[in-house]
Amino acid sequence: MTALRDPATAHAASWIATMREFHAGGEEHVHGAGLWDLESVDLTEAGCAVVVEHLRAQADPATELADNLVHCTYLWITDGDPEEVVGFLALRHALTPWLLEEGGHIGYAVRPSRRRQGHASRALALAVRRAGELGIARALVTCDEDNDGSRRTIERCGGVYEDSRNGKRRYWIDTAASGPEKE
Repeated sequence: MTALRDPATAHAASWIATMREFHAGGEEHVHGAGLWDLESVDLTEAGCAVVVEHLRAQADPATELADNLVHCTYLWITDGDPEEVVGFLALRHALTPWLLEEGGHIGYAVRPSRRRQGHASRALALAVRRAGELGIARALVTCDEDNDGSRRTIERCGGVYEDSRNGKRRYWIDTAASGPEKE
């Protein structure tokens, strides 16, 4: 069953395989992975440990961030027994002007071989609930205009379309009514 897990070195081998799969498919920037501000990412166990430490710091309110950044809880989407990393999810605690226009509170990506299996919908529903726990009453989720899969995922989880800006569809989800995957 799809779950959201804190990044952990216990999942290093699966994280490495997932990152390699994204890169092999031409996806260098992986939504929700939280790696955009690292100069390089070493796809080894040691590199995974660096990434885990970096991601965990982003959620900590004690971590000082640049003025244009917000605290963000990064989670790994997992499935199976043993658990396998099947994707990534970012839950941003607040919105900057850019996030309000294009990025939203929640960003996610599912590895190519695990798409169309319901992981994105289940992960988004779980993330919306977590957003509510962070005090976010309405979560903004966006997707590219031409990404029908993400559009359907967001709508399935209660997303109400507001408008499109800069090629992004913008949806608001009431966190009190957190979609189809209630525990």
